[in-house]
Amino acid sequence: MTMAPQKISATQMLLCGAAIVTLSMGIRHGFGLWLQPITQSQNWSRETFAFALAIQNLVWGFTGIFAGMLADRFGAFKVIVAGAVLYALGLVGMATATTPLVFALTAGVLIGMAQAGTTYAVIYGVIGRNIAPHKRSWAMGVAAAAGSFGQFLMVPTEGLLISSLGWQEALMVLGAASLMMVPLAWGLHEPALAGSFAVRREQSIFQALGEAFKYPSFQLLMAGYFVCGFQVVFIGVHMPSYLRDKGLSPQVASYALALIGLFNVLGTYAAGVLGQRMQKKNILAFIYLTRAFAISIFLVVPLSPASVYIFSSVMGLLWLSTVPPTNATVAQIFGVAHLSMLSGFVFFSHQIGSFMGVWLGGYLYDRTGSYDLVWYIAIGLGVLAALVNLPIKEASIVRSQAMQGT
Repeated sequence: MTMAPQKISATQMLLCGAAIVTLSMGIRHGFGLWLQPITQSQNWSRETFAFALAIQNLVWGFTGIFAGMLADRFGAFKVIVAGAVLYALGLVGMATATTPLVFALTAGVLIGMAQAGTTYAVIYGVIGRNIAPHKRSWAMGVAAAAGSFGQFLMVPTEGLLISSLGWQEALMVLGAASLMMVPLAWGLHEPALAGSFAVRREQSIFQALGEAFKYPSFQLLMAGYFVCGFQVVFIGVHMPSYLRDKGLSPQVASYALALIGLFNVLGTYAAGVLGQRMQKKNILAFIYLTRAFAISIFLVVPLSPASVYIFSSVMGLLWLSTVPPTNATVAQIFGVAHLSMLSGFVFFSHQIGSFMGVWLGGYLYDRTGSYDLVWYIAIGLGVLAALVNLPIKEASIVRSQAMQGT
């Protein structure tokens, strides 16, 4: 008699998944703190630093598709271990790079690949396969909140490491810390994906992709997520330098990024909970429109530490709160058999937006001496994203000869 396949316990999965996302996202959220130390030490332009991080986001998005495919087929454990090792190598390489090319290959390519294997698409695939549909949005909210807590925890820590050890030594310490994801990955080892218990899929990869890309709601989710990437990565990387240019201390920037992380713990968890009760497209439209409004107010009021902290708190509530409803909508429409891969494609759109946001920030600053134009673009895109989310249809897709996969 064949025994039923085992599943990971919800507690173990959420604890280990949350810890991995805390480390992976926490480290990357602090990269903006290195912009001025590295460019001043190496005598590089801001565009050089920004371009490397733009490559990082693009590589993260592109390789995330394949990391998702591998995680769907073989489980998250091996993918996360590989990602953790690449993270450590990338951070060490980032510390020792002496040319823009090497910096782009390490901070850009290696760390981008590492993030693809240690963040949301892979973790959400495990959640989707092991959590009942009626709790899925909530569980994704918990994982996203962990990434926000990582920002709250890690950004001040990274600022302290830079000030006390120096920017190169601080990167070495983070490289060692990233290897903690290796033992945590074992907690996401899925017995149900092994041997005779391998998950049966009614669609091939190409059938699943063809179905998704022909479905208008999938395209609209990708368009909205592009805007999310543009906004959050521009702000996360360039706001510390924007504030220093305006005469505020580096500590204000560190506290601002930490507040974004703290309040996004609440925002992402709330988005996950609300996604169980409300239409997720309306949640997304509200988030994007409110972001545009918050940025507009931030630019017109007198700049002070207080205004920065208020803006950071509001943006924190909206920061990664797009992640649970977006991924839960993908799961609701298409099922979970190819969830990591499909989430990877949606996230690739997010990372194209991230590339544009971080690169344009450096490019336009070097040519105009100001970040103003990029702030205005971020406002306009927020309004556009709110509009494109409203027509999304969240109901499960009807297939004639395939199971729903949920």
